[in-house]
Amino acid sequence: MAYKTFEEYNIETTETIRNQYENIISEIGEDTAREGLLKTPERASKAMQFLTQGYQQNAAEILKGAMFKENYNEMVIVKDIELYSLCEHHLLPFFGKAHIAYIPNGYIVGLSKLPRIVDVYARRLQVQERLTHDILECINSTLKPQGVAVVIEASHMCMMMRGVQKQNSVTTTSGFRGQFEKIETRNEFLKLISSDLG
Repeated sequence: MAYKTFEEYNIETTETIRNQYENIISEIGEDTAREGLLKTPERASKAMQFLTQGYQQNAAEILKGAMFKENYNEMVIVKDIELYSLCEHHLLPFFGKAHIAYIPNGYIVGLSKLPRIVDVYARRLQVQERLTHDILECINSTLKPQGVAVVIEASHMCMMMRGVQKQNSVTTTSGFRGQFEKIETRNEFLKLISSDLG
């Protein structure tokens, strides 16, 4: 399926998930008939479908739909890509920024497609390590660049709201392929994503 804004909800799926949320709200001791909670199970059902829409999307097809032949072989970077995902361990959000670079090998890709790839994989139940790997491997195997690099910096509500309750911790993950496995290329990328060129 091509990338699109998720606005359509299957009625049967929505109702099934709605019933589950109603049971959960009841089991934690709330009154599901209370005015403020009457529509909460349905809203939560639609929210969960929106937050996991990546399962219905094909990241490789999104990239293939915007690949263009171009004789350019220098680094292309899209940084500070906002991302929001759900930790698969507690179903709590984690959020932050992704930085992506690639060195073309005969083809470039429409710049908006890189943030869309981030969204496809982030809109699934995830761990940050796998999210980094999924984005990296999709770009590497589809675009076949000379090299690709992905760095993600994120804060995890499962660490902030519960557990160790550390509000200021940030987790950084990275992945490098091809030319970015060379220390000088990697360092150039890391320097560029940490600098303010404005």
